[in-house]
Amino acid sequence: MLFYPEEKLAIFIDGSNLFATAKALNFDIDYSRLRLYFATQSRLLRANYYTALIEDMEYSPLRPLVDWLDYNGYTLITKPTKEFTDQNGEKKIKGNMDMELAIDMMGMAEHVDHMVLFSGDGDFRRLVESLQRKGVRVSVVSSTKTQPPMIADELRRQADSFIEIADMKAEFGRSASTAATGHPRI
Repeated sequence: MLFYPEEKLAIFIDGSNLFATAKALNFDIDYSRLRLYFATQSRLLRANYYTALIEDMEYSPLRPLVDWLDYNGYTLITKPTKEFTDQNGEKKIKGNMDMELAIDMMGMAEHVDHMVLFSGDGDFRRLVESLQRKGVRVSVVSSTKTQPPMIADELRRQADSFIEIADMKAEFGRSASTAATGHPRI
């Protein structure tokens, strides 16, 4: 992974995708160390975290993480989930944040040199291609070490660089000593 100290950098985290990837790898993320890692690599302008929240739940397991991120240098982009009934009559919850993430990345393109996308969603391939045409380098963080791989092959190939999250445990993985501090994790 190649970073330049003078380049302007922005991070975009697809919360549900990162959660699923980390869970599949049994990898706890220390968000404080994650932000610090990228801030020491380049001029970090923005760290955005995208997630849908269930509004009518009295307590959500995601709430402590969202609150912590909001007070510790991350910009939270949330929306309420929607409940619907599928064709089999089963209730489902939907909370896709892809559109919000894509709009924000395109909007930031003229202000940054490099974007880091934490997602393996193949739907983002065209977004990455469009950003690259605007002169932005795009690195994608996900995993090929899960079964099946959490990153779509077309997204991995489109990215300027692919960062295997399993290889980043030393940089922003959560150790047993970090776990005792009470910092939220995945």
